[in-house]
Amino acid sequence: MSTSTSKTAAVAGTVADGYQHHPKQGLARLALGAIGVVYGDIGTSPLYAMKEVFVGHHPLTVDQLHIFGVVSLIFWSLLLIVTLKYVLVILRADNNGEGGSLALLALIQRRTGGGRWGPSLVILGVLATALFFGDCMITPAVSVLSAVEGLATVEQGFDSFVIPIAVAILIGLFYIQSRGTGSVGKLFGPIMLVYFTVLTVLGVINIMGRPDVLQAIDPRWAVRFVMTDGMLAFLALGSVVLAVTGAEALYADMGHFGRRPIEVAWLYLVFPALMINYLGQGALLLDQPEAAANPFFLMASEDWRLPLVILSTMATVIASQAVITGAFSVVQQAVQLGLMPRLRIEHTSAAEAGQIYIPVVNWALMIMVLLLIFGFRESSNLAAAYGIAVTGTMFISTFMVGVLIRRVWQWPVWASGLFVGLFLMIDGAYFSSNLTKVPDGGWFPLLVGAVVFTALTTWSTGRKLMIDRLREAAMPIKVFITSAATSASRVPGTAVFMTSTAEGVPHALLHNLKHNKVLHDRIILLTVAIADQPYWPQAERVKHEELGHGFHRVVLRFGFMEEPNVPAALKAAYGPGSEVKMMDTSFFLSRQTLIASDRPGMALWREKLFAWMLRNAESAMEFFRLPSNRVVELGSQVEI
Repeated sequence: MSTSTSKTAAVAGTVADGYQHHPKQGLARLALGAIGVVYGDIGTSPLYAMKEVFVGHHPLTVDQLHIFGVVSLIFWSLLLIVTLKYVLVILRADNNGEGGSLALLALIQRRTGGGRWGPSLVILGVLATALFFGDCMITPAVSVLSAVEGLATVEQGFDSFVIPIAVAILIGLFYIQSRGTGSVGKLFGPIMLVYFTVLTVLGVINIMGRPDVLQAIDPRWAVRFVMTDGMLAFLALGSVVLAVTGAEALYADMGHFGRRPIEVAWLYLVFPALMINYLGQGALLLDQPEAAANPFFLMASEDWRLPLVILSTMATVIASQAVITGAFSVVQQAVQLGLMPRLRIEHTSAAEAGQIYIPVVNWALMIMVLLLIFGFRESSNLAAAYGIAVTGTMFISTFMVGVLIRRVWQWPVWASGLFVGLFLMIDGAYFSSNLTKVPDGGWFPLLVGAVVFTALTTWSTGRKLMIDRLREAAMPIKVFITSAATSASRVPGTAVFMTSTAEGVPHALLHNLKHNKVLHDRIILLTVAIADQPYWPQAERVKHEELGHGFHRVVLRFGFMEEPNVPAALKAAYGPGSEVKMMDTSFFLSRQTLIASDRPGMALWREKLFAWMLRNAESAMEFFRLPSNRVVELGSQVEI
């Protein structure tokens, strides 16, 4: 997935060594934090991956060939997809320290200028973002439900409590989001460290009973499995891929921890712990084929199963928390980049700028997660829906990284072709296998992705059309100043007219002059521009142009990870002794009412959807942090 999770803000500037932007924190501490946030999703995969392979919708015979073949596929998938593709290559594609599909898209566009690949890359980036939201809904449901289902291995009578307990945990998790997760987040790393240690211990104990399972690392077992049962092996890939779900988080969370800590955590703890545990599950199945019903929990003795269920549940809550806060970060990026309407974004920490809470996203996710649990009822059923969004995102990222390594990094043609060809084949095989799960639940993330993709592209296209229509009707600013500045009455103070384009006369200014018949002594035509990089240097925040007769054109630039606080930016730019005093400044906003029409641009139903989104967007006053007692809104109608 994909995707940015919680929650330490990086400062501006390129991160050369991978963790330079965290000067107060050592590598070990950052790596511990990465273990708690980045690896929650992939770390909880052992709870259901092996189980789904052998008792899922396309069950395999529990014998040596299939056990060794599956474990071999898991090992080489973790090695190639996670270690080679993400850790060794994609983590180096940082956009001033930030990662994720949207950050990668912005990086490529900035470094290449878009070019002929520009529109296609935008579509791919938006599609990856849309699929990410489907993954966000399934991850908490399948991970928490699979952990609580471990109660059935403790006592058979606990089956009826699984869904109520899972629902209660998830409702509680979504409820606490508004309070922030900073204090609780400090426990994530130590808890996950204990969890990965337990994974390792369980794996070692079971491997000692059947050391021959270590042969499964040999890739020839995977080849033999494919050659012997080609169709079953293909279908099994849809479950094997569950072992790598969460790989996108490595890249998405780079801005919060840096490249080097994420690499260290993966190579020295997470990867060994996961692989040892999968080998241990394989060893258990060699001796006890009936343990395929829930091999993860049956690895432990009866006395230790309840503590294991509790620890696993804590790990899945942490994984779910990372996904939820990741959704907040991605939505924030999408809003800033103009792919979504303005939404109310609350900061839950005065010290950590990256800790945000978006109410509408939080409650929408909770409703969808609960509907998934009540609709699918078992983690095995949810696993059928899981994976298709992840593999789709991985497939898309391979295309985007292919453009990056060839156009930006300028790898040789043969090296670029080898890398892209290898991973298109691997990701394509996994994605194709997951497409067979569409009737069994795979339709859900595809449906969510289609809805989100439609909304994102509708907003982006509609916004462009609206700006174009406003620009068509705009009067040239020089003509306006020449005619209006000499004839209109002037009143003391400063008027700031917000405008989406740094050209022409804002509609709010025209309406104000038409109805109030006055102009302020100082008039600032203000445009807020969001750059395609995470943070914009403070020294270059303001671009000022004096137009004469008291008129000024000002452009404020922010990165897509920054909060566009207009009053604070103006105060910092002009200083306390300047002519711009907030108590003498009025902000004039134009609120457009859209009229859908048959003019070329978008289909009529999309125009109506865009108009609905615009009506329900957060007001510019709240989004730009304008003082409510200094704002005047003037309406206008726009036909698109």
